[in-house]
Amino acid sequence: MEYTGTLDDGSVFDCSDGREPLEFTVGAGQVIPGFEEAVRGMEEGQEKEFRIEPAEAYGEYDEALAQQVPRTILRSDMEIEEGMLLLVRTPEGEEIPAQVTEVGAEQVTLDMNHPLAGKALIFNIRIVEA
Repeated sequence: MEYTGTLDDGSVFDCSDGREPLEFTVGAGQVIPGFEEAVRGMEEGQEKEFRIEPAEAYGEYDEALAQQVPRTILRSDMEIEEGMLLLVRTPEGEEIPAQVTEVGAEQVTLDMNHPLAGKALIFNIRIVEA
């Protein structure tokens, strides 16, 4: 399928223009639940616009996932800037992305929420092959 994903303010967060169409199997859990449900039963050539609320997309924003950490635990040779993404290791050894949202002299705030958490997603799609 070809698609464009926008937010409520009209900004585009993802688009298939200039890339191969998105290909996935309905029911395989390869895309967010609301997206999979919205395309279920669509046929080749069909177009559709739909909205997915946060609960069926990337979840609600969780304040507990934004934490201040001491600068000293980050690599000292790295220039830390607001907006950059870092990989952080959980106590279980899993690596997850975290966005730097604030940089202070002693502390850095890392946000481990998905960048689209808490946001409704609007998709315009067209099935190019079923």
